[in-house]
Amino acid sequence: MKEQIKIFFCEDDESLGMLLSEYLQTKNFQVDLFLDGETGAKLFPEKHYDLCILDVMMPKKDGFTLARDIRRINSRIPIIFLTAKNIKEDILEGFKVGADDYMTKPFNMQELLFRIEAIMRRINGNKEKAQPFYSIGEYIFDTQKQELSINESVVRLTTKESALLTHLCMNMNEILDREYTVNSIWKPHQEFYQFAARSMDVYITKLRKLLGADPRVKIINIHGKGYKLLAPV
Repeated sequence: MKEQIKIFFCEDDESLGMLLSEYLQTKNFQVDLFLDGETGAKLFPEKHYDLCILDVMMPKKDGFTLARDIRRINSRIPIIFLTAKNIKEDILEGFKVGADDYMTKPFNMQELLFRIEAIMRRINGNKEKAQPFYSIGEYIFDTQKQELSINESVVRLTTKESALLTHLCMNMNEILDREYTVNSIWKPHQEFYQFAARSMDVYITKLRKLLGADPRVKIINIHGKGYKLLAPV
């Protein structure tokens, strides 16, 4: 069964919010509706969402400010802004804070559906699936058994170690974004993000030691961005 796409929807017009939520639910989306930006900001970290739909003009906290809060928690989640104004400055501000799309009210619900589907196709199309095995220099990493082997030596990894090494292997010799990885593996609430990030640093240190038998293999820090697994191709 196909997993439902989870939508975080913040809209202060309750009638419009309920109407759009019910429509999207009939199209097999899971929708959580919040009626102001402040409530939305508090509750966003409590679940994993696949996409955000944010009204720009909301009480307590506007859509642009809410988007900035969301981006600090999840820098990659797609955001669609809804606005009653077709003003160039507002549209530019929306894209400046990371909008993936922008719709001016009133709009056709089917058009919103098409735009959501287009964004999710783009994102899912860019997701590389983990391979069963990775060659990391002299090492062989079995992602199914969570085993890292070199010559006759085999080490069984923990679930977190295996997940982190899998992410590194999927981006081998490229930068693995720190924030994305923390949110993907640890899925922390906002108040525990820093704890999860420090925990990941500890796991990186463990993986460096486990990969230490091949001097060509390194995990390096990319300041302000993340990590890079360097290995001969």
